[in-house]
Amino acid sequence: MTVSVSAGLLDQIKQHGAIPRHVAIIMDGNGRWARGRMLPRPLGHRSGMKAVREVVEGAIEAGVEVLSLFAFSQENWQRPAGEVSALMSLLEEYIQKEADELEEQGVRVCMLGELDRLTPPAFAAVDRVMKQTAHNTKLRLNLFISYGARAEITRAARLLAEDVAAGRITPAQVDDAALEAKLFTAGCPDPDVLIRTSGEQRISNFLLWQVAYTELVISDVLWPDFGRRELYQAIAEYQNRDRRFGRVSS
Repeated sequence: MTVSVSAGLLDQIKQHGAIPRHVAIIMDGNGRWARGRMLPRPLGHRSGMKAVREVVEGAIEAGVEVLSLFAFSQENWQRPAGEVSALMSLLEEYIQKEADELEEQGVRVCMLGELDRLTPPAFAAVDRVMKQTAHNTKLRLNLFISYGARAEITRAARLLAEDVAAGRITPAQVDDAALEAKLFTAGCPDPDVLIRTSGEQRISNFLLWQVAYTELVISDVLWPDFGRRELYQAIAEYQNRDRRFGRVSS
């Protein structure tokens, strides 16, 4: 990717239409990227860290308000112990390397998911970067760690049931807004576009409630090779969609 190509695409999407407020990405293909180069899977995950930086910087340049990245699912805990350990170490390493720059760039980091399952060092790193960047407003970066959408919805329903049982709300007050307020993403607009890399065409238990009317863009590029150009191409495709939200076109 040349700077001129990505810069040209950036100018194009800024002139062509509305920039999505919220971009979500299922980062897929690290393992296949490594296998294609006859490398261990952890090296694929490490190369994927570079793509995270590219996409964060690209989102800032484009004017995206919220960037949500699916980093580690609840199902990923079932992977071999060595790979899980390597992923936890990479999370700590990413935070150590990037926290100061993210703060300087105006990025607010929010780690969302069942964080109590993280190793103590990983949890400490996560807590540190969230506190360090809490005041920033240029871009909200949601990193979903130990996350599953069905579990998130179940948790929200349980919290609402507890509120009803305690008399804080009545059953009649349980509506879409009440449930959304109990989700990890409370306060965030729903994603305008969901990008999945590596060509797979699945939601994979990611943001099931939030993506009800989200535009889906499938990229054949493996995550470690995904960068500004691919992000801008996805935004350009989104801008060509006719979003009707169940209505007919005007």
